Amino acid sequence: MNAAGTLAYLPLLLIVATATVVMLGIAIRRSHALTVILTLAGLAATFVSVLAVAPFVPKQVTPLLLIDRYALFYIGLITASAAVVAILSCQYLESHAAEREELYLLLLLATLGCAALAASVHFASFILGLEILSVSLYAMVAYFRDGEHALEAGIKYLILASASAAFLLFGAALIYADTGTLAFSTVRGLSLGGSHMALVVPGILFTVTGIGFKLGVVPFHLWTPDVYEGSPAPVTAFVATASKTAVFALLVRYLSSGAMRYPALFYVFAVIAVASMFAGNLLALRQTNVKRILAYSSIAHFGYILVAFMAGPAMAAAAVGFYLVAYTVTLLVAFGIVGVLSGPERDAGSLEQYRGLFWRRPVIGGIFTAALLSLAGIPATLGFLGKFYVLTSAAAASSWALMIVLVITSVAGLFYYLRIVVALYSAPPQQVAARPGLARASVVVLAALAILLIWFGVYPGPLLDLVRSTLVLVG
Repeated sequence: MNAAGTLAYLPLLLIVATATVVMLGIAIRRSHALTVILTLAGLAATFVSVLAVAPFVPKQVTPLLLIDRYALFYIGLITASAAVVAILSCQYLESHAAEREELYLLLLLATLGCAALAASVHFASFILGLEILSVSLYAMVAYFRDGEHALEAGIKYLILASASAAFLLFGAALIYADTGTLAFSTVRGLSLGGSHMALVVPGILFTVTGIGFKLGVVPFHLWTPDVYEGSPAPVTAFVATASKTAVFALLVRYLSSGAMRYPALFYVFAVIAVASMFAGNLLALRQTNVKRILAYSSIAHFGYILVAFMAGPAMAAAAVGFYLVAYTVTLLVAFGIVGVLSGPERDAGSLEQYRGLFWRRPVIGGIFTAALLSLAGIPATLGFLGKFYVLTSAAAASSWALMIVLVITSVAGLFYYLRIVVALYSAPPQQVAARPGLARASVVVLAALAILLIWFGVYPGPLLDLVRSTLVLVG
């Protein structure tokens, strides 16, 4: 690898270096504070390197990874998400007696897997990146094995993630059996006719099935509420944001290469999108646990994102990218609030624990309100503009049926978001006392993210320009 190639891969190399330094630091001397500092310093350096590398891309040194502005955008988003999760974990872990330092090492390894997915243009790097991410998440989900549902969540995620890997490998094998290569660009050059369709189309369908498990869309969604509920709140935030963002970024690059030309695939994605929008919103109506409500909400939101994805290569990357930014910031705030309010025994999941929160903790209640309104798509929030962008993309592609379903299910989704908001502003129970000692760093970060939700909801120009200028697919 020459100097230019080394520079292009600097963000990935920095994540690897940070994980190595953190691992050695844990082995030499256990210190929660030092581990946090090393983790945040490495993630900050990675984010800065993304900005430094941008003028020198695209660069493909190996057939496996392509570092272009598209990959750098998502690596930056994933790195920023991981840094927020690290800050939230610092406060969260202080209330638990378990060993703390290893969680940051697992977080860095999961971030590396996400970054590899965002830059992948080959099935080999796709599967390697996905396994690095998945193996890290197995341990992160069940990190507090004495938790109420931790082991159950970890085992369910392990089994279903293994099933998704099997689908992916079999699909890749079918494509390789016909084409003799594992590069994503192979799909672009295939004609719609010919005998090879008997292997390629099933291969693509199997890989899409594996990706569907990772995204938690219907009918591959059954693990989502249980894993979200059983995982530590900061880990849930990472699973809901960075890991799914990386997988969807890869999906856009993979299928924008030409696979969406196949009518069968279009109808498959349309059915998945409609089912996810309906199931996610309707099942959330019956929940009384905030983490499970947010889990079903995430299923619906990825149904919305699939609507933008099916708008076609010209608009999909920008519409999906903008919505993923809005979704990531909002979910980090929502699960961050859950983590801040959680105690050592269990996470703050019950809706009753949030009753009267605004009167007990006005700042926390206000931040959570902003996140819920953004998830609901209320005007003057980033979430509203994300849905508007999706609807615009669907209208440009004449996907009227999907637009109607999106609007109807979004209206149904207002109920469970507003139910939480009503609980926040209800009279607080007399027996519930304000929990002291909320970490300032976590609250400051969450407040900054909530300000971004409103700021970009009112003045989206800079974010729109960034998305349009960077999310241009090269490979």
